[in-house]
Amino acid sequence: MFLTFIETREGKIKKSSLEALSEAKRRATDLGTGVGAVLIGKDVDCLDPGIFSYGAAIVFLLEHAELAQYSTQGFAGALQGLVKEMAPEAVFFAATAMGKDLAPRLAAKLGVGLASDCTAIAVKDGKLEFTRPIYAGKAFLTFRLKSTPQIATLRPNVFAAAPAGNAAGEVVKKAITVQDGAIKGRVVELIKESGAELDVTEADVVVSGGRGMKGPENFALLKELSAVIPRSAVGASRSAVDSGWIGHQHQVGQTGKTVSPGLYLAFGISGAIQHLAGMSSSKVIVAVNKDAEAPIFKVADYGIVGDLFQVVPALKEELKKLLE
Repeated sequence: MFLTFIETREGKIKKSSLEALSEAKRRATDLGTGVGAVLIGKDVDCLDPGIFSYGAAIVFLLEHAELAQYSTQGFAGALQGLVKEMAPEAVFFAATAMGKDLAPRLAAKLGVGLASDCTAIAVKDGKLEFTRPIYAGKAFLTFRLKSTPQIATLRPNVFAAAPAGNAAGEVVKKAITVQDGAIKGRVVELIKESGAELDVTEADVVVSGGRGMKGPENFALLKELSAVIPRSAVGASRSAVDSGWIGHQHQVGQTGKTVSPGLYLAFGISGAIQHLAGMSSSKVIVAVNKDAEAPIFKVADYGIVGDLFQVVPALKEELKKLLE
């Protein structure tokens, strides 16, 4: 059996988890085995039963009042118990902030290896082969894990979330015991950013700005452009974030978030290697920069050498006409 950890936010299943579940189903089919999904929290049985249509034959519900909010220790302990009981061949996570935190902790608890930030998974000679970028995206490494279960995190927006046709499946509730003192840190309050939009890792289109934006007030131009484009989000380079122009949750790059949208719009971003490491796997890259020698143009599919403050308003108006 393959297991897939299903991440939720505000009572909704994240698209990146459905992508991981769909890939688990495809690879499990290649190996002639089944797929289970794991939901952890409190009152998670009310979530959309449509999860079965993405390949899960069985859904494990690990519920406890202490797990109402995410904690590394609590979730890793609950998963460890299930994995030891079910002995799956592999456990998949989405390579989100939560997945990148939880998967290594589980791997350490089980004493097994981890394939992180995978962009491809294949079955060869009856074994899973994982592919991930290395050297800031300059090369790709293909490898196998010798330990079992094989734990992997899958980069969002790379694997297709494809319904597999299952209308229903089995739901199993597991009793979870959380020992006193096991959870060291607790979430006491969730403060949502005012006007928060889609997370950049799950957006189909990322509208990103760099030092060329010249100041925090000009990111309003990108937010207005993003508002016109369905399923889009605003990103930023490290220089813009370090300058305090926009929050760290928008940062794309080696020290920020890794994105793989269908379209990446880069405005005023020079294209440092650290930034390219976080967005070079985008399907289509469009760059706008006044410097014709900017490194971003080396990876861009389309480039405009010009003033972004003229290009962005014109692009917004044209998109409005097209999308209407």
